[in-house]
Amino acid sequence: MSTEQQPALELDDIQAGALHERPSPYVGRYLLLRLHDPAQGRELVRRLHSLLVAGNRAQGAGAQAWATVAFTWAGLAALGVPRSSLDTFPREFREGMAARAHELGDVGASAPEHWEWPLGTDAVHVAVSVLARDEERLEAVAAGARARYEDLASVEVVWRQDCYQLPSGRTSFGFKDGIGNPDVEGSGLPARNSSERPIKAGEFILGYPDETGSLPPMPQPDVLGRNGTYLVFRKLHTDVAAYRRYLRDRARDRDEERMLAAKMVGRWPSGAPLALAPDADDPALGADPARNNSFGYRDDLRGFKCPAGAHARRANPRDALEDERSVDVRLHRMIRRGTSYGPLLPDDVLEDDGVDRGIVFVFAGAHLKRQFEFVKTQWINDGVFIGAPEESDPLVGGAHAPTDFTIPHVPIRRRLRDLPSFVVTRGGEYCFAPGLRALKWLGDLDS
Repeated sequence: MSTEQQPALELDDIQAGALHERPSPYVGRYLLLRLHDPAQGRELVRRLHSLLVAGNRAQGAGAQAWATVAFTWAGLAALGVPRSSLDTFPREFREGMAARAHELGDVGASAPEHWEWPLGTDAVHVAVSVLARDEERLEAVAAGARARYEDLASVEVVWRQDCYQLPSGRTSFGFKDGIGNPDVEGSGLPARNSSERPIKAGEFILGYPDETGSLPPMPQPDVLGRNGTYLVFRKLHTDVAAYRRYLRDRARDRDEERMLAAKMVGRWPSGAPLALAPDADDPALGADPARNNSFGYRDDLRGFKCPAGAHARRANPRDALEDERSVDVRLHRMIRRGTSYGPLLPDDVLEDDGVDRGIVFVFAGAHLKRQFEFVKTQWINDGVFIGAPEESDPLVGGAHAPTDFTIPHVPIRRRLRDLPSFVVTRGGEYCFAPGLRALKWLGDLDS
């Protein structure tokens, strides 16, 4: 299907947070709510609908803050959505993340029995996120959300997580984040990757053709599913001290330490990709949104610039798999909205200080199984697709057992042995963020 044949996206009905990049710098807040009464739950939805409508209208004026509202399958049931509609959601959404933990690699310290309550339980019904450029704007939108539930006695806030961009502008591991999201056809947002055609909107928003030319399966009735998207929400604790010790123990000096870290990630701390800057960091490249995502791996199939097993290359192999007829990378692209929580571990500290820090990972897409679950299980957790079946992701792999990581080099490759998982899952949920008309439908279920 050509671009001309693509139906126009109904941007006024799609929640603003689904397609818009988070600001930089940013502050954020995530709230999880439990509904104890269906009638008050629907009243909450009606009130939140007005908040989101106002937020969507403000986007054209360059909004600096917005909220996103999503529901778990248990939450939709708690609102009184008929069983005939609930059963039209995909199996993975109905089951929830905790039930699929072993397949996702959430085992050992990351297993659901160790998750923060109420993550992974039926007590989570509604997820509300607010992102803003500064604290003042965040509090203004958060206050608007709070005013819509604080007088509803049966609506309970069961979990809260505050996030913010670290002073360095990077993640707790020391690398710039928020790079590499796909350009979405019809979104109206500036294209970032000149080497790749924009991805069809149906890969991310329900009701539109996807990369196969078909309409993704959509919850019924149509008003409920159209313009909605699925969200994956995961709280990930990062063991920064262990990560630093591992690198320090295997590097001759600080320069080699930085190189090993970059090889594991696939980018330099500034965000400059190894594919374009293989030998040294290039902060100007890392800071340039027109260049830092415009590259491929086709000229580096053996991984001398960027190892095939590097974290960024595993999550998005780009054109490196063009010869693999069974794999179409465009079917597995994801929109990611990562935010940091907890304070930065001071430079050169190699012992854990006991403070919780990490990343709140959020994925948006139309196919939970084909996108998030495929990438997590087939590319992150496994090494078959890169010809190294015993290896997994050097940053977030190693959940089942320590992993190795191969760095191609001439004349002799280097292999890092027994990498543990430097990331521990604290919990997560599969959610559905409906369009604004769907929110109104949910709020009017009793009428």
